[in-house]
Amino acid sequence: MHIVEVEKLCHSYNNKRVWANKDVQFSIQSKGVIGLLGSNGAGKSTLMNIICGVVHQTSGKVRIYGSDIEKDSMTAKRQIGFLPQTAPLYLDLTVNEYLNHCALLRGMEKSQIPDAVEEVKRSVQISHFSKRLIKNLSGGYRQRVGIAQAIIHKPKLVVLDEPTIGLDPNQIVEVRNLVCEIAKERTVLFSTHILHEVDLMCSHVLMMDGGRLIFNGTLNEFKEIESSNKVLLTVGKMPPEEELLSVQGITGFNYINHQKLRISFENNPDITNQLIRKSVEQNWELQEIHYEQKTLDAIFSKLSSKPS
Repeated sequence: MHIVEVEKLCHSYNNKRVWANKDVQFSIQSKGVIGLLGSNGAGKSTLMNIICGVVHQTSGKVRIYGSDIEKDSMTAKRQIGFLPQTAPLYLDLTVNEYLNHCALLRGMEKSQIPDAVEEVKRSVQISHFSKRLIKNLSGGYRQRVGIAQAIIHKPKLVVLDEPTIGLDPNQIVEVRNLVCEIAKERTVLFSTHILHEVDLMCSHVLMMDGGRLIFNGTLNEFKEIESSNKVLLTVGKMPPEEELLSVQGITGFNYINHQKLRISFENNPDITNQLIRKSVEQNWELQEIHYEQKTLDAIFSKLSSKPS
């Protein structure tokens, strides 16, 4: 059974039919961190709000473990933990008071709540702040409390809408590590417009632009979109210019250091095999060869039709 199924999803906030989401369709079938990538205004938050049942879509279907988010919302929502961009914190409550309140809202049995609160506090490392008012916590610890309320009922799907926004570099690293830990046991749908976060955390990428889903695939497939015309070589003996240029398609090269060089080429899909053969013939003592990978920024620009 699919964890999430989104089918022909459309949503407009007004009568002018300016679509926040348009014909979005995908499914999620595995645990881990699924990155929802897109620039600000791409439609990520609308999609997450619809998946979590906060916003009712104009048309289309969303199912969580087979339960329709509109027709069987209570069953579907029991499987979901949600942290929106602005964490739903009650600043005048202590951490304990707030998490007990959230557990009740999640429909947990009263007898189970004390143990669940202690467990989730340990999980997100906020036990030492149990009796502190939330308004007296730093931004990073407030975000941990927000994540705690999203996972206290042990949902199978955790939806986090840009959880690192507004945090300092150390807090960002802490939240990333926490998200990766959560994803060991469940599926995390993690939205961001920061490409570096996708590279560090995500196994699968969904990318939105203008309300539409423009990419759905693995992180490696995402990186391969912008094919490279450069090859990086590491050798024991640096080859002379004439030997390099004798390989079909090579248009230029530059030495990176005494063992590494970058080779530019065109119109030769067999370039790596030819360089390997040439290395053996000329005794370059080849140690490593691979295509130079394009940056995620270049891929993002290409997919969203923006100049790089």
